[in-house]
Amino acid sequence: MTDSAKPTLLVVDGHSLAYRAFYALPVENFSTKDGQHTNGIYGFLAMLINLIKAERPTHMAVAFDTSRQSFRTREYAEYKANRSETPSEFKGQIPLLQDCLAAMSIQVLQQEDIEADDILATLATQGAEAGFSVLVCSGDRDTIQLVNDDITLLYPNVQGVSQLKRYDRQAVIDRYGVPPEQYPDIAALVGETSDNLPGVPKVGEKTAVKWLTQFGSLDSLLENADKVTGVVGGNLREHLDSVRRNRALNRLLRDVDLPLHPTDLEVQPMDAQAVRDIFARLEFKTLIPRVAELAGIEQQMAAVASAAAVPMPVPAEPSADGLRAWVDAAKGDVAVTLVIEGGLPRRIGLATKDAAVESDWTPAVADALGEWLASDAPKVLGDAKPQVKALTRAGQRLGGLVFDTTLAGWLLRPSFPDKTLADLVDRYLDEKLPESDPAQLVPETEGATPGQLSWYTLRVAEMLRAELPESVAAVLADIELPTLQTLADMELAGVSVSHAKLSGFSGELGDRADAIAQDAYAAIGREVNLGSPKQLQEVLFDELELPKTRKTKTGYSTDAAVLADLQETNPHPFLDLLLQHREATKLRQIIESLDVAIADDGRVRTTYLQTGSQTGRLSSTDPNLQNIPVRTEESRRIRSAFEVGAGYETLLTADYSQIEMRIMAHLSEDPGLIEAFNSGEDLHRFVGARVFGVAPEDVTAAMRTKVKAMSYGLVYGLSAFGLSKQLRIEQSEAKQLMMEYFARFGAVRDYLRSSVEQARVDGYTETIFGRRRPFPDLASPNRVLRENAERAALNAPIQGSAADIMKIALFHIHDDFRAEGLQSRVLMQIHDELVVEVAEGEWDAAERVVRERMGDAARLSVPLDVQIGRGADWNEAAH
Repeated sequence: MTDSAKPTLLVVDGHSLAYRAFYALPVENFSTKDGQHTNGIYGFLAMLINLIKAERPTHMAVAFDTSRQSFRTREYAEYKANRSETPSEFKGQIPLLQDCLAAMSIQVLQQEDIEADDILATLATQGAEAGFSVLVCSGDRDTIQLVNDDITLLYPNVQGVSQLKRYDRQAVIDRYGVPPEQYPDIAALVGETSDNLPGVPKVGEKTAVKWLTQFGSLDSLLENADKVTGVVGGNLREHLDSVRRNRALNRLLRDVDLPLHPTDLEVQPMDAQAVRDIFARLEFKTLIPRVAELAGIEQQMAAVASAAAVPMPVPAEPSADGLRAWVDAAKGDVAVTLVIEGGLPRRIGLATKDAAVESDWTPAVADALGEWLASDAPKVLGDAKPQVKALTRAGQRLGGLVFDTTLAGWLLRPSFPDKTLADLVDRYLDEKLPESDPAQLVPETEGATPGQLSWYTLRVAEMLRAELPESVAAVLADIELPTLQTLADMELAGVSVSHAKLSGFSGELGDRADAIAQDAYAAIGREVNLGSPKQLQEVLFDELELPKTRKTKTGYSTDAAVLADLQETNPHPFLDLLLQHREATKLRQIIESLDVAIADDGRVRTTYLQTGSQTGRLSSTDPNLQNIPVRTEESRRIRSAFEVGAGYETLLTADYSQIEMRIMAHLSEDPGLIEAFNSGEDLHRFVGARVFGVAPEDVTAAMRTKVKAMSYGLVYGLSAFGLSKQLRIEQSEAKQLMMEYFARFGAVRDYLRSSVEQARVDGYTETIFGRRRPFPDLASPNRVLRENAERAALNAPIQGSAADIMKIALFHIHDDFRAEGLQSRVLMQIHDELVVEVAEGEWDAAERVVRERMGDAARLSVPLDVQIGRGADWNEAAH
């Protein structure tokens, strides 16, 4: 029988390859909504699908270990004893993988006291004897011994399981210099680190092959060990028992009594329903069609999906009066979706659990729905802020907003928020949202209508509500939704910005950059592109022969921070000019992004992103108002272009003083820090006096700077190395400074340690108000990922609590202004600062509201100190 006519038996080492897949795929990118990690399962299945597609086996099985204990551990207790504990993220993945294989009708074999390799060896041997062409897929090198004319090994490369090296008999000889049956002899001599089997000292693969070639076999070598000369010969004679033990343990069993013979492993039809159920549970949406295609069950899978899908309603299109009657009769939450064109509503869709309606947005519809929209009737939206703004522009207010699916999804998964309704439908409903292809002039598929989008939004909201922990649901209802309404009004208001001031400063910066560039060219004797990393690398490291910086993919780093360090240690005129040029260019880019954003009414309108950070802090885009430098002459000139608008009297700025340190004092309950804040003394002077053992009045500026860097650095997990680098002091001095700090403020150290340990137990951190941030990497076997997570976990409760406090103050101020009938309005929220445009005659009322609401936004064990400034522009109003 020719090889092509033979049936093909594929046997796979499940544990070995799943473990390799686990380390090949980033664990943080593969987890279900309930926190089950799936990277090992996903990587294994993706490999297996490709393997089956390429090899088309007629018979197949996957073997697994039952535990680390086997007959080999009884013979040698140290066998595999060096292996670390199974990573917590990997635990639980093997049973789920076996569920997937069962759904795919792939036979799984495992047996107590026997390793998976022995099962593979037995099946492969039996298969070859029965006339099969056998493929063994394993990441264990012991399986090399199985290779012969009928058995081929598929071995994964170092990157994981995506590529498999094919070892037939000749490939083994080419790679190792011996036939497959002698590979275990090499391993016996060299040892197997992964199995904790030490070999002969100083004997590597080349020496082992030379000996085996010279003496013909391992047995002959051991019998003639006295003929081997040199140090390695002596080592061999001293370790003969180890070699014999290694060879006995790495010999695979080929006669295990298994319940199934290779002829019983014929590939069976897959269960479409079972595949869909388990893959959907594991959120492997992209693998479902690949498995369906592989098994030829596309139609069955489509039928299963169709049967599982909830029928999408066909929205009615009643008259304006009919819409009013419909909402008046609606029970429970009503989902709302607006189609927006030119910033205004064009069409509206409404839905309950059972029905949907929609209509063009007309004056009659606006009149019919206006009262209901503004009422407290409960409404659910997705990505509500643009829709709230569109309604406001149309003269309508939205009341009763009880849920936003976008915000809820982000609160559940702040690291990987779902960006669109389609993403949420896919994740939480396991369905595909009907969407038309925007690239097609005449779309083949009609997208969901506004009424249907509302119906999907309501169903997603129901699933999200079930997932939200109580404390996180409270953050959504009590902080994020009120903040959303406030941000919508802030974005609509914008802030008045002077084009004349910006363009004048931009021109100056352009001239300055040009002059600096000419000086830089003169310093090196030629012109170069100062924005080209490649050309800068040539100048800095080849021509000027400056010490090479951090290695990158394209050479050596030329980023600003690295070059600043280089200038500190190896000053050079060109370096100084280059840094000056970069600063001028960067400022000019900031100014130009602001200038082009000025609308016809002279105001700049940014977009605040509630879901733009993992901690809860707001970010700003188009333009970014949070990247304007602080406390430099240039930043003051930029801020002076932000002016009070026509019809208003002045700007008010307000910010929290040292809010993160105050939260640190509250959370750590450190009596020293609490005393510092409650005494009203300068915090860093007070702390400096304790740390350096001097009177507060004797704390020098240098001492205060060191303590300030220490205090804020601790919040961000700053190490002694980082502190020494930041302060330009010896690492030993930085370490001593940290020891002195913790000796005086021990509760801070205890809190920081316990917060990370608690996060390791819980899997997340929590703010004062209950906002959670998951940290799966705290249990990661990858040291870099784990340490990054530890530093972030230190800061998350503090920075997140600060973000919550600012949001609470922000929307209360906004609401109080409206409740008191004030025309004053909040314009900007930048870091820990608010900018308010105060109407004529309203200063006292506005200042009172701001102070009260910022001061009482949270009840801490230390006061929230609020600093207020006043001026005609943002810079003048600084305090």
